[in-house]
Amino acid sequence: MDLTLLRTFVTVHRAGSLTRAAALLGLSQPAVTSQIQALERQLGRPLFLRTARGVTATTVGDELAHKVAPHLDALTEITEAGLDADSVTRTVHLAGPPEFTAERALPALTPLIAQGLSIRAAFGPAEELLSGLAAGHHDLTVTTVRPRGGLLTSTPLCDEEHVLVAAARWVARLGGPAVLQASGVRALDPVPLVEVHESLPLITRYWSAVFDAKPASSAAVIAADLRAVLGCVAAGAGLAVLPRYLCAEALDSGEIVALLDPPVPPLRTYFLAARTGTLGLPHIARTHEWLLRAAARW
Repeated sequence: MDLTLLRTFVTVHRAGSLTRAAALLGLSQPAVTSQIQALERQLGRPLFLRTARGVTATTVGDELAHKVAPHLDALTEITEAGLDADSVTRTVHLAGPPEFTAERALPALTPLIAQGLSIRAAFGPAEELLSGLAAGHHDLTVTTVRPRGGLLTSTPLCDEEHVLVAAARWVARLGGPAVLQASGVRALDPVPLVEVHESLPLITRYWSAVFDAKPASSAAVIAADLRAVLGCVAAGAGLAVLPRYLCAEALDSGEIVALLDPPVPPLRTYFLAARTGTLGLPHIARTHEWLLRAAARW
């Protein structure tokens, strides 16, 4: 049986879409369709059912994928690992949110550079980066969205605590932490909001978890990087919800103040995602393991 047909079949099975599989394989969709049809003719059985959202494997398709996928992954591992061993520099393409990647992931990986690792970092929103990972543009992606399906695998990396912060002068103007604690969310209405996006993702999540409410106003400042949000808050522009790791130093120095100390602070989980089968490659596996070990201290 033609290994090319089997490789295309496994890619379609994992992607759940002829279009996505074509992008991953660098082929046209008609070429992928033709290869699947050729394999179905050889086997005399349908392997996929076409649906409005893509394709779903038949029982025969699932059974074939279960049998052949591990062997194809092993062949890929042998081939790519061999090529990697001949390379002077091994490169890992890492993607993730800019703040977390810059402040945590990249510094944690710097010891691997002395061991011959080369790193290429890319930043962007979660859905875009996961699509890039699936398409082969990245090797590992740090994401707050857990990928689904068989094409990508993910491991919980760490949790980040979210903190409601503002410059100290706002706390004094509002009457101090005790007043804020007693008055609840409405006491915060006079304070301008600073966020990374017009949809107020961090503030909305915090308001829902802590106050069981929605923000009453739109943001006064939108800055697409949390480090810029921190700078605006420290300068007195308003309040924001920030990850504790990012603002811990500013909190310790008194540059900003935590407005509330809820019994259960809101958390967000980060995942470390890879394409299925690629963790058999030594340089990717090493980077993956190193990040997981570093995250245990975060």
